[in-house]
Amino acid sequence: MRQALPNKNVLQKQYEADLPARESIVKELEIYIERLVSGIPSNLTVKGRVKSFKSFFKKYLRYLGGTSNGNIPIIPDQIGIRIVCPFIEDTVSVESLIKNNFKVVEIERKGSSYSFKEFGYESIHFLVHLPEEVGGKYTKTSNVSFTGDVVEIQIRTILQDAWAEVEHELVYKAEFRPYGLPMKRKLAAINASLSLADTIFQEIRTYQRNFNRQIGQRKKSFFKKVEDAADLFLLEGDGNLFGDSKRDEPQNDIQLDTRNKSIDDLLLNALYAHNRGLFSEAVAYYSFILGLEPDKKIASLIYKHRGMAFFAQSLYENAIEDFSQALKCDEKSYQSAYYCGVLHLVLQQYTTAIDYFTVSMTINRFQPYCFYRRAEAYYHLEDYPQALSDCESALTLDHELDGALKLKYMLLDKLKM
Repeated sequence: MRQALPNKNVLQKQYEADLPARESIVKELEIYIERLVSGIPSNLTVKGRVKSFKSFFKKYLRYLGGTSNGNIPIIPDQIGIRIVCPFIEDTVSVESLIKNNFKVVEIERKGSSYSFKEFGYESIHFLVHLPEEVGGKYTKTSNVSFTGDVVEIQIRTILQDAWAEVEHELVYKAEFRPYGLPMKRKLAAINASLSLADTIFQEIRTYQRNFNRQIGQRKKSFFKKVEDAADLFLLEGDGNLFGDSKRDEPQNDIQLDTRNKSIDDLLLNALYAHNRGLFSEAVAYYSFILGLEPDKKIASLIYKHRGMAFFAQSLYENAIEDFSQALKCDEKSYQSAYYCGVLHLVLQQYTTAIDYFTVSMTINRFQPYCFYRRAEAYYHLEDYPQALSDCESALTLDHELDGALKLKYMLLDKLKM
């Protein structure tokens, strides 16, 4: 028995009657997924759409032609959500979230069948059941035109999404398709370039995360030692807790891996050594980088790192010299001025410490610790009113700064207030 021809007019009226329900589902699903992926640190974009009737009917006819039992076909991608991620690693995280929070009907990995000789994207397409809290009230009260409760979720990187959009316009929607070899090669070249860019972006992202982790670890250990020493010096009054200032003698027997290394690679090697407590090796790497004569901004950064390594070895003269050089290379480096101030403070060079703290706050006055440390210096010079003023400023910026609070009470006692 021959199938009856579908009545386009009837289908369109039914499709459009259910359009408000579909649009409401899209909005609720966008909010649901945005909340779901909010824990991912990258800036993801969630975009929803309802399939146009023209696209729906075209696919409907194609599906209908593939059935022999006369049943009305289900078009599962009438409602679609696309999650666009900056990096490849984000697509992996999102995929895991979708699997754990939706009842998955089907997963399709576009481009996964390519051989190593071909280039293509692995855009991930999910068909999932709507969560009850998102679409339940609509699927129960409306036919939603043959979609049931199944929707499509696509996961792509930004570059995958860009390629898909352009490819759709050039290949699928256009009357002309590139059948000739030269045109196909041009498209393949663009595809390959975008695919390579995605891979490189991910490599840079991984390197950046590793770099930041090493930087954070190094800063944490440096600040703990210097802040603890300064606090103890104030409260205990035991003189120069750092001992006598020493100067390092260069070591020539350290073997460094510098072949075919960029400045980024060398700096990461230096940070690895620094965080493992191999300070002489770290200093050697920092010195090698400075010997390459990088621009002033980079040189300032390297001087700061090397100064911290010198400080960890109790080589305070070297550390002060490097922090001073960092400030010369970058006049806006308020951290370098602050580090110089702290070192002069614990070496009991209070006037010089105040000068450096003042320079630091001239560049950036919103530093509670800098006000606090300058207050310490004024305290030791017995300028209690000025010390109290700085202490109050520190507590205004950070009312939980314990050291500043203790110092305030000491100052109030001195001033009998």
